[in-house]
Amino acid sequence: MDINLLDWFGYLASLVVLISLLQSSLLKLRWINLVGAASFATYGFLIGSIPTAMMNIGIVIIDIYYLVKIYSSKEYFQILELTPDSNYFKSFMEFHKNDLKKYFDHTEYLFTESTVGFYVLRNMVPAGVFVGEPVSDKRLKINLDFAVPEYRDFKIGEYIYNKHTEFFLEHGYEELVATSNNEDFTKYITSMGFVKENDLFIKRLK
Repeated sequence: MDINLLDWFGYLASLVVLISLLQSSLLKLRWINLVGAASFATYGFLIGSIPTAMMNIGIVIIDIYYLVKIYSSKEYFQILELTPDSNYFKSFMEFHKNDLKKYFDHTEYLFTESTVGFYVLRNMVPAGVFVGEPVSDKRLKINLDFAVPEYRDFKIGEYIYNKHTEFFLEHGYEELVATSNNEDFTKYITSMGFVKENDLFIKRLK
């Protein structure tokens, strides 16, 4: 059976649409689905299948609508400090254990009196958790910065590291440092303004 380039283009468009449905992040799902639907619409026109093309143009319009809605929506963020004996924190970490292992070396944390830990509430939903430990009077090392998959669109990081830095400054920390062996986490913290210096990623708040 001969398969020409046009057929391969159709298979590729189908594959992109399927990949979009595997995304846990709604933002990624919409973007990838948009690319796949646009490709499939193009394929429909090229093979003369107008119903296929029009259906996928409709999907493109729907994806664009929701992407505009996502990017333009005003959301409420709040920091809620966690306590070492929090049963919710233990349950949260246990529930997300497998996902956490992808980004961090360990999933259990010992809390001291100087540990800085908080949840990030997004529209009152616990969407992320942060744990840091001071390495000096003015430097805080990030041990955990995790967002649940549904809210992994960098908005939580933007809130923590760029829009609400007064939280760290009020606690006396002028520098945040992190280490990373994970490509996705490295991309995330560098997009938040961390700069690599030797083996550390550093963000200066003042």
